[in-house]
Amino acid sequence: MTDKTMTADEVASRLWSGMTLGIGGWGSRRKPMALVRALLRSEITDLTVVSYGGPDVGMLAAAGRIRKLVAAFATLDSIPLEPHYRAARERGAFELMEIDEAMFLWGLHAAANRLPFLPVRAGIGSDVMRVNPGLRTVTSPYDDGETFVAMPALRLDAALVHVNRADRRGNGQYLGPDPYFDDLFCAAAGTAYVSCERIVDTAGLTREAAPQTLLVPRHTVTGVVEAPTGAHFTSCAPDYARDEAFQQHYATTPWPEFADRFLAGDEHTYRSAVRAWHEECGQRREDEERP
Repeated sequence: MTDKTMTADEVASRLWSGMTLGIGGWGSRRKPMALVRALLRSEITDLTVVSYGGPDVGMLAAAGRIRKLVAAFATLDSIPLEPHYRAARERGAFELMEIDEAMFLWGLHAAANRLPFLPVRAGIGSDVMRVNPGLRTVTSPYDDGETFVAMPALRLDAALVHVNRADRRGNGQYLGPDPYFDDLFCAAAGTAYVSCERIVDTAGLTREAAPQTLLVPRHTVTGVVEAPTGAHFTSCAPDYARDEAFQQHYATTPWPEFADRFLAGDEHTYRSAVRAWHEECGQRREDEERP
């Protein structure tokens, strides 16, 4: 009955510069943003980040923490291309391994199964092979003789994911429409840290939801962090939707200004700053409506 609970800052203290870090979620959906913000409060840098990218990638890129990015995209969903990622990439701030979404998936599968690679059709006949000259192909040993991309395992030193519920032992539950491969991130990593909206007792994980929602098994998890609204400003259905107004503010604000106001303190300070920003926006709208 191991209690794996810890704080976000304790998670950050277990990470290190130069590591390969996987970040779960998808685009601007159920990203472990409280853990990313804790990482940004640390001095950790020179990261290889593996992510179906969203604002996690944008913030870490803008802060100069990424040495190499492995991704299929970096998007805010309602904003097609993550602007802070784009700005960092355009100035050549980090190396990029851009691959097909299916190649990414099979790279996680290979790592989770402790295989050096897995064959995949995705990428054949595309520019993926041209822009990633390190990729290799393999030929089927059977009569078909088909050629595949040998997608290398995406082995992770650590993974960060966010789910709706978890227990103290590390079992993680999603209640939304999509698992976003968070279980594979945890299985592909040497250590994995799960933040959640709420910690519940183990029996409570199946009291109001089907067993199939138990996405992350405890044996793949190193630490659990209770982080209400820990995915903000991304969505965490059904607990809350994406904060579109705040996301737009993030996307259109120069990084130093955004970081100074919202990321200079701890998580409580972040929530207070976001609340104050929303209140200011409401007051501003009232002022605009006056004759």
